[in-house]
Amino acid sequence: MLRAVMGYLCAADATAMAAEAQAECLRALEEMDAAKTAARAKVLGAFTAAQGYSADGDYSPRSWLIHRTRITRGAVAAHLAWARRAAAHPRVVAALAGGALSESYARTICGWSDKLPPDCRDAADAILAAAAAAGTDLADLAALAAEMYARSLPGGEGDPGQSFDDRRVTVETTFGGAGVIGGDLTPECAAVVTAALESLAAPAGAWNWTGSSTAPPPPGARPAPARQAAGRLTRRKPRRPGRRKAIIGKTTILLLHSCSALDVR
Repeated sequence: MLRAVMGYLCAADATAMAAEAQAECLRALEEMDAAKTAARAKVLGAFTAAQGYSADGDYSPRSWLIHRTRITRGAVAAHLAWARRAAAHPRVVAALAGGALSESYARTICGWSDKLPPDCRDAADAILAAAAAAGTDLADLAALAAEMYARSLPGGEGDPGQSFDDRRVTVETTFGGAGVIGGDLTPECAAVVTAALESLAAPAGAWNWTGSSTAPPPPGARPAPARQAAGRLTRRKPRRPGRRKAIIGKTTILLLHSCSALDVR
């Protein structure tokens, strides 16, 4: 039956369809792809558990899939990954089989849930799958997953080693759409951000090394990791009006992240 439907669609003249029919067809194909993924995952999981591949003289499901279904190693890895997800995330796979989730959304939800403690994953799967089925977009799902992760950490307040109470950055819009950036930085991080912003004001190709926008680096010297990040972010001159403001904002935020990652406090 599935082959008959797919054969009909392949033979149909898609250009002769109305836009509404094309849209409906695309939605239906996504649902069919989701159901196909769920069905394959369950069958492959059972096939692997029963060692069905050995009847054909193959030593693993990977080998059997490569030689008997003639698919690439990358495709095999994707199929086996879904077989593992079916065992670990039954609620997500059930939603996938019902067409409530697309394959890509389901895969992403499983990835988020895998970061949680084992005893939290089933409940997280249920919440995220239900939210996605209700129409929640990926950005809001990511925020929900992040909150779950933060609550799952010891104490439920996140990692105390990643506290940023001593620093902040704010961006405010003023008259005419102009923006003002302000914040509280540690001295070390402030030095790195200052170096980056001064480089933005330098001529194209200049390298801000010591606080002077044109001073070259000492012979044989190498920049510190945070200064390397600043150099990569500020080496090019903006090409169009307004670009400089965007670069300043992105540079500031990225360098704050770099300061944290590099333990510059």
